[in-house]
Amino acid sequence: MTRLDTKDALASLYAEIEYRNPAQPEFHQAVHEVLETLAPVLEARPEYAEAGLIERLCEPERQIIFRVPWQDDRGRVHVNRGFRVEFNSALGPYKGGLRFHPSVNLGIVKFLGFEQIFKNALTGLGIGGGKGGSDFDPHGRSDAEIMRFCQSFMTELYRHIGEHTDVPAGDIGVGAREIGYLFGQYRRITNRWEAGVLTGKGQGWGGSLIRPEATGYGNVLFMAAMLRERGEDLEGQTAVVSGSGNVAIYTMEKLIALGANPVTCSDSGGYVVDDKGIDVELLKQIKEVERGRVSEYAERRGASARFVPNGRVWEVPADIALPSATQNELDAKDAETLIRNGVKAVSEGANMPTTPEAVQLFQSAGVAFGPGKAANAGGVAVSALEMAQNHSRTSWTAARVEEELDRIMRDIHTTCHETAERYGAPGDYVTGANIAGFERVADAMLAQGVI
Repeated sequence: MTRLDTKDALASLYAEIEYRNPAQPEFHQAVHEVLETLAPVLEARPEYAEAGLIERLCEPERQIIFRVPWQDDRGRVHVNRGFRVEFNSALGPYKGGLRFHPSVNLGIVKFLGFEQIFKNALTGLGIGGGKGGSDFDPHGRSDAEIMRFCQSFMTELYRHIGEHTDVPAGDIGVGAREIGYLFGQYRRITNRWEAGVLTGKGQGWGGSLIRPEATGYGNVLFMAAMLRERGEDLEGQTAVVSGSGNVAIYTMEKLIALGANPVTCSDSGGYVVDDKGIDVELLKQIKEVERGRVSEYAERRGASARFVPNGRVWEVPADIALPSATQNELDAKDAETLIRNGVKAVSEGANMPTTPEAVQLFQSAGVAFGPGKAANAGGVAVSALEMAQNHSRTSWTAARVEEELDRIMRDIHTTCHETAERYGAPGDYVTGANIAGFERVADAMLAQGVI
């Protein structure tokens, strides 16, 4: 089959996927981004196409949707919708977070689960891809309300998960508090202390050190590896970071540790730019303890910081950019602004935060671009390390976990870089990540037959 025939076949498959999965634009975007890079692989390995691997890879093994009824503190009954998409288990048990946010729907969960297949494959740690969540909004809810919601959610989810089947973790809206409530209900229902069924647990009861920091730390390590490839390092680089949640906060913390200067943070109300560099401890107090807004950071930080309501964080000139909030937050106009201001490298801390048009602009301008499925794999990597600790009922030191994380992120960078070169796309980390992840999953699926 020629390159043109292969591209035509992939275009036809994509059209069929769009037809069979209507009104799921994020899922369509994620699938298209992968498919458009696979033509050279299918030419080199025609057995992948003959076995229908791509068709099987794009269809989840299982999609679970369920009702989640719960009562608020006033006794009013609410009904939310819960999801778990178990996408692919060729490499190991399904692994991926739970997201509690009003925007959650089946298409969002499928996009996240599809990305998770390749991200998890790149870690080399034997975990499959899945994702879940609910359209429940935890903001403004009391601890008691969140507990009742989590208990209701787990009352259905428990029958679909297990340490050898599906291991959820946290995501947007699901942190240590929610994982604790979910684990408690799982233990109550099953009468089993199955520590490996959830990751992101508290450190005193089966959690891993460095897990909260892992996604942000890993993203910075991937950024550092891209810069090293170009003969540079992070020392003295000005960084623009979006978001103010877990990923953003620990991205900033690691940037500072490695000599860079993050000057921004953001939330849905706008962004802060701090000329002295973000005070991470103050931001942690406001966002993690007080659950406040970034505007409060600017008020308490002093003259060096200012809050820009409803602005675009990408307006701030910087050497490097690390989008760490949510999907499609950085568009083509933002990319043009960053390029005009001299950005050298972009590394995705969130899942698919950069639109396809923006990615193309970065690549055309020679900006190093680290896609989320590679750059933010540190979180799931340490989740898998947490599973390993749970299995042996041991707890590793922070130094050991961080050493493992550093090794894994370096390996992911090397794998993506070398794969891109092998397929004639040097420096294209998107192509490298897609193909490397695909090959690992595809080989496992071939070996296991048509299932």
